[in-house]
Amino acid sequence: MKDNHQLIKIAVVGPESTGKSTIAEQLARQLGTVCVPEYAREYCRHLNREYTLQDEMNMFYGQVALERSLVPLAQNNILVCDTMFLTIKIWCDHLFGQTPDEVLDALQASYYDLYLLLDIDLPWVDDPLRDFPDLREHFMEVWHNELKALNANYRLISGLGEERHRNALEAVKGFLDLR
Repeated sequence: MKDNHQLIKIAVVGPESTGKSTIAEQLARQLGTVCVPEYAREYCRHLNREYTLQDEMNMFYGQVALERSLVPLAQNNILVCDTMFLTIKIWCDHLFGQTPDEVLDALQASYYDLYLLLDIDLPWVDDPLRDFPDLREHFMEVWHNELKALNANYRLISGLGEERHRNALEAVKGFLDLR
Protein backbone atom coordinates (compact mmCIF):
# COMPACT_ATOMS: atom_id res chain seq x y z
CA MET A 1 0.00 0.00 0.00
CA LYS A 2 1.14 3.53 -0.75
CA ASP A 3 2.48 5.82 1.94
CA ASN A 4 -0.23 8.49 1.98
CA HIS A 5 2.26 11.12 3.17
CA GLN A 6 4.17 10.74 -0.10
CA LEU A 7 1.07 10.60 -2.28
CA ILE A 8 0.41 13.79 -4.22
CA LYS A 9 -3.35 14.38 -4.49
CA ILE A 10 -4.62 16.62 -7.28
CA ALA A 11 -8.30 17.60 -7.25
CA VAL A 12 -9.94 18.89 -10.43
CA VAL A 13 -12.83 21.04 -9.23
CA GLY A 14 -15.23 23.77 -10.26
CA PRO A 15 -18.77 24.57 -11.30
CA GLU A 16 -20.77 22.23 -13.48
CA SER A 17 -20.02 21.86 -17.18
CA THR A 18 -16.42 23.04 -17.00
CA GLY A 19 -14.78 19.86 -18.27
CA LYS A 20 -13.64 18.41 -14.95
CA SER A 21 -14.09 14.76 -15.90
CA THR A 22 -12.34 15.18 -19.24
CA ILE A 23 -9.39 17.07 -17.76
CA ALA A 24 -9.04 14.70 -14.79
CA GLU A 25 -9.01 11.63 -17.03
CA GLN A 26 -6.53 13.22 -19.47
CA LEU A 27 -4.21 14.26 -16.63
CA ALA A 28 -4.30 10.84 -15.00
CA ARG A 29 -3.46 9.19 -18.32
CA GLN A 30 -0.64 11.64 -19.03
CA LEU A 31 0.77 11.30 -15.50
CA GLY A 32 0.54 7.50 -15.64
CA THR A 33 -1.84 7.08 -12.73
CA VAL A 34 -5.50 6.52 -11.90
CA CYS A 35 -8.37 8.98 -11.87
CA VAL A 36 -10.90 8.89 -9.04
CA PRO A 37 -14.26 9.43 -10.78
CA GLU A 38 -17.04 11.63 -9.43
CA TYR A 39 -19.23 9.39 -7.27
CA ALA A 40 -22.19 11.79 -7.31
CA ARG A 41 -22.62 11.48 -11.08
CA GLU A 42 -23.32 7.76 -10.86
CA TYR A 43 -25.39 8.17 -7.70
CA CYS A 44 -27.65 10.80 -9.29
CA ARG A 45 -27.97 8.97 -12.61
CA HIS A 46 -30.62 6.69 -11.08
CA LEU A 47 -32.20 9.23 -8.75
CA ASN A 48 -35.60 10.20 -10.11
CA ARG A 49 -36.50 12.77 -7.45
CA GLU A 50 -35.04 15.92 -5.91
CA TYR A 51 -31.95 15.29 -3.80
CA THR A 52 -32.24 15.32 -0.06
CA LEU A 53 -29.67 16.13 2.59
CA GLN A 54 -29.34 12.36 3.11
CA ASP A 55 -28.51 11.97 -0.59
CA GLU A 56 -25.76 14.56 -0.19
CA MET A 57 -24.37 12.62 2.78
CA ASN A 58 -24.55 9.37 0.79
CA MET A 59 -22.56 11.07 -1.97
CA PHE A 60 -20.06 12.36 0.60
CA TYR A 61 -19.49 8.87 2.02
CA GLY A 62 -19.38 7.38 -1.47
CA GLN A 63 -16.78 9.87 -2.75
CA VAL A 64 -14.56 9.38 0.30
CA ALA A 65 -14.78 5.57 0.04
CA LEU A 66 -14.15 5.59 -3.71
CA GLU A 67 -11.07 7.75 -3.31
CA ARG A 68 -9.70 5.57 -0.50
CA SER A 69 -10.29 2.44 -2.55
CA LEU A 70 -8.24 3.80 -5.46
CA VAL A 71 -5.26 5.09 -3.44
CA PRO A 72 -3.50 1.69 -3.63
CA LEU A 73 -3.73 1.84 -7.45
CA ALA A 74 -2.07 5.26 -7.71
CA GLN A 75 1.13 5.23 -9.73
CA ASN A 76 4.07 7.64 -9.64
CA ASN A 77 2.86 8.77 -6.19
CA ILE A 78 0.08 10.81 -7.81
CA LEU A 79 -3.69 10.51 -7.48
CA VAL A 80 -5.94 12.62 -9.73
CA CYS A 81 -9.46 13.21 -8.44
CA ASP A 82 -12.37 14.23 -10.65
CA THR A 83 -13.76 16.55 -7.98
CA MET A 84 -13.73 15.92 -4.23
CA PHE A 85 -16.22 16.32 -1.44
CA LEU A 86 -15.94 20.11 -1.15
CA THR A 87 -18.62 19.85 -3.82
CA ILE A 88 -20.93 18.37 -1.16
CA LYS A 89 -20.43 21.42 1.07
CA ILE A 90 -21.17 23.77 -1.82
CA TRP A 91 -24.36 21.91 -2.77
CA CYS A 92 -25.52 21.50 0.85
CA ASP A 93 -25.07 25.21 1.51
CA HIS A 94 -26.89 26.12 -1.70
CA LEU A 95 -29.75 23.63 -1.49
CA PHE A 96 -30.26 23.30 2.28
CA GLY A 97 -28.62 26.41 3.77
CA GLN A 98 -26.16 24.37 5.83
CA THR A 99 -23.58 21.62 5.70
CA PRO A 100 -23.47 18.73 8.20
CA ASP A 101 -20.63 18.96 10.71
CA GLU A 102 -19.24 15.64 9.53
CA VAL A 103 -18.50 17.12 6.10
CA LEU A 104 -17.03 20.30 7.62
CA ASP A 105 -14.81 18.28 9.96
CA ALA A 106 -13.63 16.06 7.10
CA LEU A 107 -12.76 19.14 5.03
CA GLN A 108 -10.52 20.40 7.80
CA ALA A 109 -8.86 17.00 8.14
CA SER A 110 -8.39 16.28 4.41
CA TYR A 111 -5.56 17.53 2.27
CA TYR A 112 -5.06 17.89 -1.44
CA ASP A 113 -1.71 19.13 -2.67
CA LEU A 114 -3.10 20.98 -5.66
CA TYR A 115 -6.55 22.01 -6.80
CA LEU A 116 -7.22 22.84 -10.43
CA LEU A 117 -10.25 25.14 -10.48
CA LEU A 118 -11.76 24.95 -13.95
CA ASP A 119 -13.07 28.23 -15.28
CA ILE A 120 -16.58 28.80 -16.66
CA ASP A 121 -15.23 29.89 -20.05
CA LEU A 122 -16.55 26.70 -21.68
CA PRO A 123 -20.08 26.83 -23.09
CA TRP A 124 -22.70 25.13 -20.93
CA VAL A 125 -23.51 21.62 -22.14
CA ASP A 126 -26.99 20.58 -21.11
CA ASP A 127 -27.18 17.30 -19.23
CA PRO A 128 -30.03 15.90 -17.10
CA LEU A 129 -27.57 15.64 -14.17
CA ARG A 130 -26.63 19.34 -14.27
CA ASP A 131 -28.47 22.19 -12.58
CA PHE A 132 -28.47 25.98 -12.52
CA PRO A 133 -26.91 26.98 -15.86
CA ASP A 134 -27.78 30.59 -15.02
CA LEU A 135 -25.77 30.51 -11.77
CA ARG A 136 -22.32 29.67 -13.16
CA GLU A 137 -20.79 33.01 -12.12
CA HIS A 138 -22.24 32.58 -8.63
CA PHE A 139 -20.81 29.08 -8.25
CA MET A 140 -17.44 30.19 -9.62
CA GLU A 141 -17.27 32.83 -6.90
CA VAL A 142 -18.32 30.23 -4.31
CA TRP A 143 -15.52 27.89 -5.44
CA HIS A 144 -12.93 30.67 -5.17
CA ASN A 145 -14.17 31.58 -1.69
CA GLU A 146 -14.27 27.98 -0.46
CA LEU A 147 -10.77 27.23 -1.71
CA LYS A 148 -9.44 30.41 -0.13
CA ALA A 149 -11.16 29.51 3.15
CA LEU A 150 -9.31 26.16 3.09
CA ASN A 151 -6.03 27.94 2.34
CA ALA A 152 -5.88 25.64 -0.66
CA ASN A 153 -3.09 25.68 -3.21
CA TYR A 154 -5.10 26.18 -6.38
CA ARG A 155 -4.72 27.32 -9.95
CA LEU A 156 -7.44 28.65 -12.23
CA ILE A 157 -7.52 26.70 -15.50
CA SER A 158 -9.03 28.36 -18.56
CA GLY A 159 -8.99 27.75 -22.28
CA LEU A 160 -10.92 25.77 -24.85
CA GLY A 161 -10.18 22.26 -26.06
CA GLU A 162 -6.52 21.28 -26.18
CA GLU A 163 -5.51 24.64 -24.72
CA ARG A 164 -7.44 23.83 -21.53
CA HIS A 165 -5.72 20.47 -21.20
CA ARG A 166 -2.32 22.03 -21.89
CA ASN A 167 -2.94 24.72 -19.25
CA ALA A 168 -3.94 22.08 -16.69
CA LEU A 169 -0.91 19.93 -17.48
CA GLU A 170 1.43 22.93 -17.26
CA ALA A 171 -0.04 23.86 -13.86
CA VAL A 172 0.53 20.32 -12.58
CA LYS A 173 4.05 20.09 -14.03
CA GLY A 174 4.91 23.50 -12.57
CA PHE A 175 3.70 22.33 -9.17
CA LEU A 176 5.60 19.02 -9.41
CA ASP A 177 8.80 20.80 -10.47
CA LEU A 178 8.69 22.87 -7.28
CA ARG A 179 8.57 19.78 -5.05
